[in-house]
Amino acid sequence: MHISKLTLINYRNFANASLRFSKGVNTIIGENGAGKSNVLRALRLMLDDNMVRASYRLNESDFYRGLGSWRGHWIIISLEFEEISTDEAIQSLFLHGTGNGEDGGIVRKATYNLIFRPNKQIRMNLAALADFDVLGMNAILDRVTIDDYETLFTGRSNADFTDPEIYRRIVGDFDNAVFHSEVEFPEIGARIPGTLSVTREVSCTFIQALRDVVSEFHSNRTNPLLTLLKSKSGQIDPIQFLPIVERVRQLNAEIGNLNDVQNIRSDIVDTVYRAAGQTYSPALLAIKSDLPDEADLLFQSLKLFVGEFDATHEGSIQELSLGGANLIFLTLKLLEFKYQHERQALANFLLIEEPEAHLHTHVQKTLFDRIGYTGAQIIYSTHSTHISEASNIQNVNILGRVGTECEAFQPSMGLTPDQIGNVQRYLDAVRSNLLFAKSVLLVEGDAEEILIPLMIKKVLGVSLDELGVSLINIGSTGFSNVSVLFHEDRIRRRCAIITDLDAAFMPTNPQFGDDPDTVNFRAKLLRSQISGAARKVELDAQTNGNAWLQPFYANHTFEVDFVACGNARLVVASVNDVYTQAAKRAQSIAELNSIHAAQFGRRVLTMANYEGKGWFAILLGKQVDCKTVIPPYILQALIFAHGTFSTELIFNILKHRVSVNTPAGAAPPPWLQHYWERLLEYRAGRVDFNTIRNEAAIGLPNDQILAFLGALP
Repeated sequence: MHISKLTLINYRNFANASLRFSKGVNTIIGENGAGKSNVLRALRLMLDDNMVRASYRLNESDFYRGLGSWRGHWIIISLEFEEISTDEAIQSLFLHGTGNGEDGGIVRKATYNLIFRPNKQIRMNLAALADFDVLGMNAILDRVTIDDYETLFTGRSNADFTDPEIYRRIVGDFDNAVFHSEVEFPEIGARIPGTLSVTREVSCTFIQALRDVVSEFHSNRTNPLLTLLKSKSGQIDPIQFLPIVERVRQLNAEIGNLNDVQNIRSDIVDTVYRAAGQTYSPALLAIKSDLPDEADLLFQSLKLFVGEFDATHEGSIQELSLGGANLIFLTLKLLEFKYQHERQALANFLLIEEPEAHLHTHVQKTLFDRIGYTGAQIIYSTHSTHISEASNIQNVNILGRVGTECEAFQPSMGLTPDQIGNVQRYLDAVRSNLLFAKSVLLVEGDAEEILIPLMIKKVLGVSLDELGVSLINIGSTGFSNVSVLFHEDRIRRRCAIITDLDAAFMPTNPQFGDDPDTVNFRAKLLRSQISGAARKVELDAQTNGNAWLQPFYANHTFEVDFVACGNARLVVASVNDVYTQAAKRAQSIAELNSIHAAQFGRRVLTMANYEGKGWFAILLGKQVDCKTVIPPYILQALIFAHGTFSTELIFNILKHRVSVNTPAGAAPPPWLQHYWERLLEYRAGRVDFNTIRNEAAIGLPNDQILAFLGALP
């Protein structure tokens, strides 16, 4: 039996989200604050016997903040199990509790829900209202406190809690003050009595995020070594333990009979007599050793010693590196789970929170490539691309924030086996940081990978990281093999494809007087133009109707368009790094400064091919500065990928442009000073964006930023 689905309604930072799981090892990834810890807590509320009391003590902070007022709303945490065993004990639990019977009463799939809702009286009061009685609804809700809520566990439900219409029908339409006349709905499932608690029948082990594991080893309550030893102490044969008990008792007696110990005892007795007199002194006073002679108490004295780098030195946990201590802690917790797993509960679940802390990248990959126990389901959250790289894309859930709400994506949803295989092989080879991105620029060349981040930082004053945009070089993988991830059914993140049309910038037919190299160059341009046009047709068809994916094309190639939009001076400045002969340098500079694409286009491509496009981009990167012109198609791709630019972000970009346009050591010219003052008003909300955009033509005349502002919606 395994969890196939987790649904979260109004729980913490989830308004309405569903995560899907498979047998074996499952991965949850996402940025900080995306809700990874909340997902694991939700699972523990349902499965961990240590969390039963917490499940009945939800409070205001457990409600999704985007609700505005939580009063009247429900929190719903729903689990779906699949492949329920035909074992009699398991069947009896789910037939009476959570199952949906089929095949002559045999349960194959089961639902299990935690519902936190107003008590029946509150629900009846709302149900008695006339439709659209907002004042009446508010009068009831204003008096509601968290003490008016109840927790119930249900099974055998068939309500799709993620459907807003079903939620409004069962819980209520709070926008319009419309409530169903009934207060009990069979489709939410039958209440499960405490005697049939799922938490008592399954094994659930939780390994928290690794923070200060040394203190964990010092605590009898959290020490994983002690937990393991206690689990074994009850299995010790009392007959075998008798010699140890006898030696402990003998040792206690020998310690108590030491001369120094007896002398101190006599001195204490004499001092008490002199101080209080015999009448008020204790009748008996002894000093005895109290070493325990019970297995579980004896085990508390055992400590773990490890030789991290030297097999001849046994060091304590405190002497280990953070990574070494965390590895030992994680290993012991995994062993604890293994012991529990061997006890053959109805199902075994292992939840691990961010295990990568202080672990070397190779250890991360190796550990989670090998982790797994037959018949057990493992779910872990992570920030690590190295751990997620070892994950199967079909077993990954991605969490992302949209304002105060968090969403869950399944990147393989709806893909064919071939598509999944292509994506998996790509992620294995190029790391999986693609899955962690807030938004993505896909490029297919080293030049774009090297120069686009440089241009954006120099011109806009902010990095791609600050913008939350990841630039991914797919190389020769092909856009279609990777971009399928970005879709309404899979990863709902904006992805811009940046590629070349490869349109010829000079006639492709042989001309009179052409030398053989020129004839070949024209033929190559023609072949590229044909393949570029075909690529555009394919990409346009693939992205049509997909709000999350859009292609952006260079008219020719990146290098040619880079020069064409006004960056010839930067390539000219690189000529000396490419050519050593004075004549070749002079010829190249003249061609690069030409207004004819046939000349500057061929020259820049010749330089790039001569050096290698990647290395040429590195040389060119040394020349990129704040006056560089970002090609329009790249600006458009960036704007699409990022989405809405906040007031603060636009202010910081324009502040950077004011700074680079201010002469060093001098006061800004009057028009620039006036524009800066207007920018401060824009930041304070006294000037709107369209105004500040229009005034940029006066405050920052002929500046590169005008193209960026003009492209913003």
